[in-house]
Amino acid sequence: MKAKEAVRLRVVRGLLTMFMNELVASGRTPQDMLNDDEVLAVIKRAAKQRKESITQYEAAGRDELAAPEKEELAVLDTYLPTMMSVEAITPIVLAKKAELGIDDKSKMGMLVGAVMKELAGKANGGDVKTAVEAQF
Repeated sequence: MKAKEAVRLRVVRGLLTMFMNELVASGRTPQDMLNDDEVLAVIKRAAKQRKESITQYEAAGRDELAAPEKEELAVLDTYLPTMMSVEAITPIVLAKKAELGIDDKSKMGMLVGAVMKELAGKANGGDVKTAVEAQF
């Protein structure tokens, strides 16, 4: 507030509201605390909403509405952990492939699932799928 960062203030206030709603939806009181995983899930949900809004606004030719959403998404990204790159995921895919003994393409889904379970919250599902497909 003192720094007069209106966008950041708007995003933080929105997140606080979303945290409160998450607590109430899970049957807890607003005075309770969310754990780190729950907080991260709420922030990811907010970022996903912004991305979808940006896509819809740009498809409709409403760039003036997409601009504030992009600003808010940039602020939300600062609160999210950085996701692993495809290059960083590949060694994990190779190790998991050897561990599970997967050698044909028909079990690719099982490999993606195993890698996603190991990298929960650290890697984007699309990047994991790309790394797995590159191995077959």
